[in-house]
Order: sequence, then structure tokens, then C-alpha cells
Amino acid sequence: QLLWKHLERITSVGPRPTGSPENEILTVNFLLEQIEHIKADSASGPNSVTVDVQRPTGSFSIDFLGGFTSYYDRVSNIAVRLEPKAGAQHLMLANCHFDSVANSPGASDDAVSCAVMLEVLHSLANLSTPLRHGVVFLFNGAEENVLQASHGFITQHPWAKQVRAFINLEAAGVGGKEVVFQTGPENPWLVQAYVHAAKHPFASVVGQEVFQSGVIPSDTDFRIYRDFGNIPGIDLAFIENGFLYHTKYDTSDRILTDSIQRAGDNILAVLKHLVMSEELADSSEYRHGNMVFFDLLGMVVVAYPARVGTIINYMTAMATFLYLFKKCSHPSNVGGRYIKELVYATAVVILSWLVTLLTVLIIALVVSLTGRSMFWYNDFYTCIFMYGSAATGTMVLIHTLAKNLYYGVSCVCLGELYFDVSLLLWCGALVYLTANDLCSAYVPMLMVAFPLTTKLLLVREFKLRGASVKYSVLYQLGLALPYVHFMFLIWVVFEIFTPILGRSGTEIPPDVVLATLVTLATLFLSSFFLHFIYLARSTKWLLAGLGTVFTVFLVLVLCGMFFPYTADPSGPRPKRVFLQHTTRTFHGLDGQVKSRDSGLWINSFDYTGMQHITPIIPEINDTIRTSCQEDRPFCGYPWFLPVKFLVKKNWYLPAPEVFPRSPIEFQVLSKEQTKWGTVKITFEVKGPSHMSLYLRPHQGASLSSWSFGDGVPQYHLAGEYFIFYSHGLDAPAWNFWFEIQDPSGPEGIISVAISSHYFFGEDQRTVQLEDMLKRFPKWAFPSSWVSTYHMYRY
Repeated sequence: QLLWKHLERITSVGPRPTGSPENEILTVNFLLEQIEHIKADSASGPNSVTVDVQRPTGSFSIDFLGGFTSYYDRVSNIAVRLEPKAGAQHLMLANCHFDSVANSPGASDDAVSCAVMLEVLHSLANLSTPLRHGVVFLFNGAEENVLQASHGFITQHPWAKQVRAFINLEAAGVGGKEVVFQTGPENPWLVQAYVHAAKHPFASVVGQEVFQSGVIPSDTDFRIYRDFGNIPGIDLAFIENGFLYHTKYDTSDRILTDSIQRAGDNILAVLKHLVMSEELADSSEYRHGNMVFFDLLGMVVVAYPARVGTIINYMTAMATFLYLFKKCSHPSNVGGRYIKELVYATAVVILSWLVTLLTVLIIALVVSLTGRSMFWYNDFYTCIFMYGSAATGTMVLIHTLAKNLYYGVSCVCLGELYFDVSLLLWCGALVYLTANDLCSAYVPMLMVAFPLTTKLLLVREFKLRGASVKYSVLYQLGLALPYVHFMFLIWVVFEIFTPILGRSGTEIPPDVVLATLVTLATLFLSSFFLHFIYLARSTKWLLAGLGTVFTVFLVLVLCGMFFPYTADPSGPRPKRVFLQHTTRTFHGLDGQVKSRDSGLWINSFDYTGMQHITPIIPEINDTIRTSCQEDRPFCGYPWFLPVKFLVKKNWYLPAPEVFPRSPIEFQVLSKEQTKWGTVKITFEVKGPSHMSLYLRPHQGASLSSWSFGDGVPQYHLAGEYFIFYSHGLDAPAWNFWFEIQDPSGPEGIISVAISSHYFFGEDQRTVQLEDMLKRFPKWAFPSSWVSTYHMYRY
């Protein structure tokens, strides 16, 4: 209950963007107050508590979202050091962040983790025995500003040099189980510690490799500690109900008590185990390769070193090749007959995959082009019925045609042949993933080992009765474990990716992505059941049923029976829209204003654009669609993050000029020619807590150095430069410089633009913005603020 009170107190102040009083004063004071209580309660114990409030300033470059540079000034960190009174040489780090995005109370992301950490700190501080090592509990106040506060701690805080490993608590959803989705790098003892100590373990190396591949547009403080601190760690996150992530619905009442209790039990147990362990004293000594780890239905985690996994994988592949070699060397294989049949059957299977995928993608494109995209967003089962039935029906039809037209016979030998094909293809995936050092290779290993063993045990039953009921039941029992686990992984994939497709921008057709995922899941799950098509007498009733289901749902979808969004309190599925009331000012080479305009700049963060909004707010229609103006840095619009490549469809509705109470002040302090032939320009900026700087060198010009990060300019994938800026309280003016190499042309050598973003306080709202927000439907979540954009040429 105390943990629940912590959560409610943190979220009661509302959204907590960096720089706001809610974040920098109210939340910081509450956390310090609770920490002082814990310190007082444990004063007589064998361990000591030390508190330090850090306000770091720094900058770094990151390749997230196409690559950009981040600069922060006096952001907030509360670091609490718990150690035996005799002191500790080695420290464990536990990290959460108490800031939130604008317009969201941020209960799951990440207030609940900070509430859990307070209680874990209380429990450890009151132990009756001294700890073997120390723990730093870091409550960081600028994670949503692209991981700034964690960078300030790990690169500047004196305690950071003693940190040997970390646990990061995050969220990509609201509630549910927290899953371990990243570990390492190359410190298997951390996974073993989690498996050994966690009371409710839930982990997946597949999630780790998917997340680190970059296909999920998100990142956590794990990256900072790994890349800038060179320390290993564990990344945990809530993943369920990601539809509410970063919205007004991320409230404390949506997080179940069981979720909080489970997270608290796990973190306490794992931290207690780690601070008492030998490995923490010299983690580098135990750095030897990666770890294969996976969860069996949330009941137990299996974990073993990747090198052991490699041996198991290749042994499984060898057993498969021996099984197939034995068939090839059988007397019945006259003139390589079996090999030819195996090659032809493999070609049929691969052809069926390609035709099935192409068919379903065409259907998804038709749905997208007819304006029915995301029909599944509120009713996920509809995409399974439509795309799943289309995929299954197409595949069954192709193999039925192959059986009737190519083979012209239905026999046990064909059933065995197509079982061998599935075995061969999974074995190919196993060898490929293992050769590329991917721990996810354990999945095809399970999908080879269990079917092969089952088949060998049922050889007599198979040859005598073919597709008999007894054989079918025994066969499915043999495949139960790998298939149940594989279906669980598929569920996790859809649990993560379905909400993400509702915030992945206007350029990626979500139906194509989801249809691909459904088709792949269908193909993988059906692989060891294909041979039943060749054992069955007829598939006409199965095809008729699948065809009927597909036709019914296609008609319902095209008729618009499934609306993507809902404001139902029990399960909201909001449409994400960003609104900025902005004023843009463009200056020429002479410094004079060339043009100025103001308006409501509107971004849809999903593929449907404004098609569902226009009937409700007629002014927001295609006549006010705006395109990128390539001669202006970042299209001439105040992008908060460099996501213009994801959100190319924008709307700009003319509106009166904005007049923030704390307007941006931008000036050139100096412009000089250096002795090595470059032009160095120094600037000073005063403005709100969030600003974005855009640099666009003109043709032939190039930036050679600047004052950010390591001094080497890192450009965005669009060839421009994006610098994200934020500050806490009482920050001084922002001073920076860059050097550019190129003789000046008639249009100058560089365009510089700066935008300001007012995420809180009186400057966040205008009358026009408030009026527009009232007109949005309840099923939409318009995140809004005031901004400005100033462009200069030099």
C-alpha cells in the first residue's frame, strides 16, 4: 500500500516534462522527503544511506532516429548510495526516471518504477546484516529527453566509476509483467543471477535481439550505461497495453496491484542477490560471451551460455542431416530419386510461401488504398480472421493443387516427404542463425529437435495408419512444448508491435506490416502440419470454411464496420495527433525578416492521417496539407525530434501569432575566419526548457567541428544536423559554436534554424489551441503545445 501511495503522489502533480516545476521541484522534493524518511529509519542499522542531488550539463551524439546530437543543462538526478557503514568499493546501479512526456501523467512510464525503487531501497536499508557491496539508486529526471540525465550521471558523477553493473526499469506499455528484454553485453552471470533470484521471472533473448536490431523506434537508458559507461546490465520493461503508452491514459489506476507487487518482488530479490555476489566485485572477469535465455509461459526461465547453445544447435543440425542422409542412402533411393523429390517438394513449399505472402500483401494494400487501414487496431482478432484465413487458405490451396495436379495421388510417402521438407527448412534457419551468432537460434533448434524426436518415435504408427486419429494426437503432443513456446513468442510480438503501428508515422502502411507478421506466423506454425494435407483425403471443406471466413471479414472491413479507435474507459485505443500553435520567422542573409506566418501545425502519428478527423473538424482537410520545403532546415517546421522521415504528411491551418511570455533570444556573438580556412560562428541562445537547433550547410559546404559532444559533427540521415536541447531550473544562456568550411556564395554557406517548445505552464496554451482541442473527438489524443521557429542564413 505504501508503494501504491508513492505512485499516486508522483502522478498527482500531472505531467512532468524536464524543466517544469512539477518535475524539478514537486517530484524532486517528494522523492528527497521519502529518502530522508528511509535514511532516518535505517540509521541504527549496519548500512548507511547517502543522498546526492546532481545537476549535470553535457552533450553527446546518438544514432537513434536517424542520428542526432543532444545537449542538456542542469537536468536533475537524485542519487542514493546504500552501502555498509565500512564503505563499499563496488556498486550496483538501479535506475528509473521520474520525468514524463508532455501531456501524460506517466504512471507506468516510469513513475511506478520509481515507486518500486523507493520500497526496494527501504527494504535493503533495513536489513539486519551489512551488504557485501553497495547500491546506487538513481532517480533520473530527464530520460524522456532522449536519455540525457543517465548520460550526465554515468559520465560525470564521482560514484559512476565504482558501478560494475546496473538494472534499468522501463516501460513500453501500461502494467502487466515486466520482461527482461536486454542484457549484457557479454556478461552471462547477470542473466544467471536474474534466473536464480527473481521470484516471477519473465525474459526473452528474442526480444533482446529484435529490440537491438532497431526495428522498434524506441530506446532506453540501457544504451547510455552500456555505450558510455561500458558496464553490463539488465533492462526490464512493462510491455502490455502499449496503446496507452505516452498518452493521458497512462494513469496509476490502470496499473494492477499484482503488477506492482511482482515487479517489487523481482527487483528486491535480484538486487539483494547481486549485492551479495562475488561476481560484482570483478564483473570483467566473468565477461565471456552471451547468454541464451527464454521464458516458458512465465513459469520458469531457461538460460545457458551461448557457446553451449552453439554446441546444442550444431548437434541438432547434425542429427537432422544424419536422418536425411540415411534416407538418401536407402536402397529405395535409386538414381537419387529421394533427393530429387525432396528438392521438388522444397521448391513447392518455398513457392507456396512466396505466393501466400504476395497474396496477403495484395489484400493488405487493397485495404490500405480503400481507406480501411488499421481496422484491427481496436479489434485485433479481425486481422487474424482476415489475414490469417487468407494466408492459411492460400497455402492449403497451393498444396492441394500440388497433390492433385502434380503428384496425382494421396499417400503416406508424400506425408513423410513434406515432413522432411519442413525439417530441412527449419534446420537451414537453425544453421544460419547459429553461424551468425544469434541467440534466437534456440527457436529453430526446438522446432527441429522435438518434431524429429516425435517422428522417430512414431515411425511405426505413421507408416501403418497415416493420418489416423491416434497418430495425430500423439504427434501433436510431441510438438506441444516448442509450439506452445513459439505461440507465446508470437503473442509477445503482436503485444509489442500492434500498439507501435499506431504511432509509427504516416509513411509505413501498418496493414502491410501486420499482414506480413500474421502471414509469417501462419507459415511458421503450419510448417509441421503441412504433411497432413498430403495425408488427408480431401481439403475442400477446410478451404470452403477458410474462404467463407475471409470473404465475410473482407466485406465487413471494406464496408467500414470496424472503426480503429475507441475512448472506452476499459480499453481505450486513442488516435495520436500532435498539434503545435507555432509562429515561423525566416531571415535573409542581411538579417532582415523575409517572411513570417503563424498557424496550427498538425501531425498525425499513424497512417490514417486526418481521414477520420476531417468529418468532425472540416477545416483540417487536404487543402491545408503542407509539403517539405527542402531549402529550409528540417522543412521549415519546428520538429521536436528528427522524425520528419516518419511523418511526411502534415497539415498547417493559419492562426494568429503566438506571444510566449518568455520568448527565445538568439544572437551571433562572433563570426571569424580561422587560420586553417574555416569560418567559426559563435552563438548565444536564451529560451524555454526545450529547444531544437537545425543546421543545413549549403551545397559544397561542410561542418568541420563544433562545441557539441566529442567535437565531431554527426548529421541526420537526411544530411542535415539536429541538436536537441533541454535544461532544468536556473540554467544560464546556451552558448555554442561551429566551424564550417567553404567560401561564401551568393546564398551564404549555411542555414541555421532554432525552434522553441513550451511544454508546460502558461505558455503551453493559446485560445486558438484550446478551442481546437475541444473539437477533437474523445477517441483522439491530441498532444499539444506552443512553439516558434526562427531561420537565419549566414
